[in-house]
Amino acid sequence: MKHRVRVQISGFLLAAMLVLSHPLANAASLVIAAPDAKALAADPLFKEPFIDVDESRDAPMRHRYVHGGFKGTDTRFSFYFPPKAKYLGHFFQYITPVPDSETLSQGNQGEEDRIGFSLASGAYFIETNGGGPAGMAMPGSGVDPSIAGYRANAAAARYSRIVAQQIYGNKRPYGYAFGGSGGAFRTIGGIENTVDVWDGVVPYVIGSPMAIPNVFSVRMHAMRVLKDKFPQILDALDAGGSGDMYAGLNDEEAGALREVTRMGFPPKSWFGYKTMGVHAFAVLYPGIVQADPQYFTDFWHVPGYLGANPPQSLTMARIQHRTTLELPITEADAARRGLEVNHLTGQARGTADKAWQAMQDAAAKIPVAFQLADAPPKVDFLGGDLMILTGAAAGMKVPLRQIVGNVVVVGVADPKVLSLIAAGDQVQVDNSNFLAAQTYHRHQVPGPDYYVWDQFRGPEGKPVYPQRPVLLGPLFAANASGSVQNGKFQGRMIVIENLWDREAFPWQADWYRTKVQQNLGNRLDDGFRLWFVDHALHGDSTKQEDPTYTVSYLGVLQQALRDLANWVEKGQPPPQSTAYEMVAGQVVVPPTAAERKGIQPVITVEANGHARAEVAVGEPVTLTARIDVPKQAGSIVSAEWDLDGSGSYGVKADPNETRAPFLNVKLLHSFDKAGTYFVTFRAASQRNGDRGTPFARVQNLGRARVVVK
Repeated sequence: MKHRVRVQISGFLLAAMLVLSHPLANAASLVIAAPDAKALAADPLFKEPFIDVDESRDAPMRHRYVHGGFKGTDTRFSFYFPPKAKYLGHFFQYITPVPDSETLSQGNQGEEDRIGFSLASGAYFIETNGGGPAGMAMPGSGVDPSIAGYRANAAAARYSRIVAQQIYGNKRPYGYAFGGSGGAFRTIGGIENTVDVWDGVVPYVIGSPMAIPNVFSVRMHAMRVLKDKFPQILDALDAGGSGDMYAGLNDEEAGALREVTRMGFPPKSWFGYKTMGVHAFAVLYPGIVQADPQYFTDFWHVPGYLGANPPQSLTMARIQHRTTLELPITEADAARRGLEVNHLTGQARGTADKAWQAMQDAAAKIPVAFQLADAPPKVDFLGGDLMILTGAAAGMKVPLRQIVGNVVVVGVADPKVLSLIAAGDQVQVDNSNFLAAQTYHRHQVPGPDYYVWDQFRGPEGKPVYPQRPVLLGPLFAANASGSVQNGKFQGRMIVIENLWDREAFPWQADWYRTKVQQNLGNRLDDGFRLWFVDHALHGDSTKQEDPTYTVSYLGVLQQALRDLANWVEKGQPPPQSTAYEMVAGQVVVPPTAAERKGIQPVITVEANGHARAEVAVGEPVTLTARIDVPKQAGSIVSAEWDLDGSGSYGVKADPNETRAPFLNVKLLHSFDKAGTYFVTFRAASQRNGDRGTPFARVQNLGRARVVVK
């Protein structure tokens, strides 16, 4: 799963899958039996399942593929069944962040291969399209958000048991769902609102009901104010740095950094400040304007809002530039110009789709950018609007996400509006509303259980800033998952949260843990685990933004699913939750594996015995690394050095030294050029000590600074 918000266009994905192939050699082609009325009665919307593909496939390994849906709905599903000899009696079901394709996981390779991982774990794999376009609860659609939130996924899970019992026998399969980001909202919503569908779940990189839009607004405010100070902040925080990230900042800068840190943004994750952008906020922004339009007037005029008495930095960042539109630019035009527009309107998923191609052909005429008569003032532009003053689209506005000279690049916009805009129209490039949105979180103070907002409460606990009439966060959460999480569920759960996550700030997992504890009380350890992962970002892909700073957490997710199955089916408790403290919005974990617990190795790297060493050109420096694996979490299966900052990890530790729960490594190295080098050591553990598998490898890294003079 890649956490990118898309406009989902589907419903045409079956055409290429209607041709049946040969069945598995050891099983007859599936004969669809009458559905179990009791099993399907839980949701009458999904009472008529059908199967249109039943075939044998050899990749990623031998399995039986079944595709189908539910009559009268757009819901479609894919089931992947391992041979009977390899089946261990359970399924893993992937829950996407937004309704997507039921064939999304096909073609994934290596560690990212969800199908291969499930089959290798003795599980059959389930994936749905989340209800399809008819199940999406867009504003004003009248669609019940619970359909995409959990009902479509639950219906597929129920029906999969009927199919599985025909293939393997009558024993009820155990079932486990997993999903990240928006998929975590939907995974939690599913187990909190159903009974006997899933026996356990692994939600990961989870948010709270107050996550949206607040995690993005506070981050953008800091990005704007601190844009020139991130290098010195990062230098202080990195290995061998001073540790004082506030040194050298003025009052406004220190205030912005303190605010975003207390709201939960992990300070070390600022290493990606040049590329992190605004993430999903480009999609959320129009909804905020629609939900609370008065805010964007009040911000600039009502005392108590930052814009009513703006600091110089805010005034200098504001654009209100009137000009003439010279030329609409289509995606093809942009490509010829070498203009990167990063088109946001979705893409085909899983199979070839001629209907999708037709849609793309029509969309090719829609502008993705506009050339203006003259360029707007140069500022660090994070987003804004193109206001149409004359012409067929007069009075309308289009979200913008980038300015390149005299070209403005469109964000998530209505194609009908874009098609009305023409050369010669008078327009205004205006980022006033986008700037206002950057402090929206100050005016969305929730209840006291959301402790990161304490910084915006006065001595009596009341908000110090004017408050908007509605908290938008819970509305976004309910729309995403069909409900607002409450910590009440039947079954077992392992939550995975990442300590460097910029989109789902780590404290939110602690918030949810408290809700679960209110439900389970002293039985918390019998049904719940929370594992924090150090040096991991939000996206669940093997390739991270910078491999010298961050690691993949997919191995943790995969081991969690296996541990969850053993917990439910065999009564084998998984390793303990990660030990941590909450300090001013930050999750702080102990320095050693024995204290930290969880399942991730802890790595300490030193140069000449310290976090920082200064040496002459050509002078040998002694690099040491200590890797410790928590109790019951396996043994080390790989260990490697990156000495030049390239992320290539070209120097391997002796493999004969691995397969132990701890490892001490020493390397003597010299640098032939002056400069500052950050030496990184990365290692992975695996529960069974299997060096050959790509699955369930739990990574971490450590760094040391070497200054060569």
